[in-house]
Amino acid sequence: MLRRFAPFALTCILVFFGRLGHAQQIDVTAGYSTLRSSKQYNASQNYIGPAESGGTYVGASVDYLNARHLGFNGEFSVLYKSGLYNGFQGFRPVFYDVNAMFAPPINRKFKLDFMAGMGGETLIFYNNYSGCGFAVCTPFTNSTHFALHLEGGLRYYFWRKAFVRPEAHLYIIPNNYQFSSDYVWRFGASVGYTWGSK
Repeated sequence: MLRRFAPFALTCILVFFGRLGHAQQIDVTAGYSTLRSSKQYNASQNYIGPAESGGTYVGASVDYLNARHLGFNGEFSVLYKSGLYNGFQGFRPVFYDVNAMFAPPINRKFKLDFMAGMGGETLIFYNNYSGCGFAVCTPFTNSTHFALHLEGGLRYYFWRKAFVRPEAHLYIIPNNYQFSSDYVWRFGASVGYTWGSK
């Protein structure tokens, strides 16, 4: 999944930079975060999945803003080291989304970032054995879910056009049956740089 997404992300970045002369503002960020979700207990269910929480996630984003502080954003985040699902199976979640964005300035140093959009969550489960069929061997299986995404952040320009942004993300993942909740929070911070007017 990551190998398929990386060329797409690189193409988007090159297109953005190719249009830099026509753009009002382009931002590129890299950051880290962690997940939080609730553990639900329901005696009527035979199986209740674990809470989708913890771990260190790394990610990146690119956004474009026009003179009215409106634009769009694309981002992804992946668990840095594979975790253990229910304590026994290796797995790695990947989040990716595209968003409409509004980033009103507060003053010369601070700007708010609001985003809303959609994307997905791909869960990569690693097998202890390779599943081979018709001469194709895969050491992992995927489970992909549609997700709605909301984000809020506070951008602080600490040096020229370089900024740091504490941020909170909410993913609403219908039928997130591997885990105990359809609502997943991601809290973290990004460091970025602005090209064009800020």
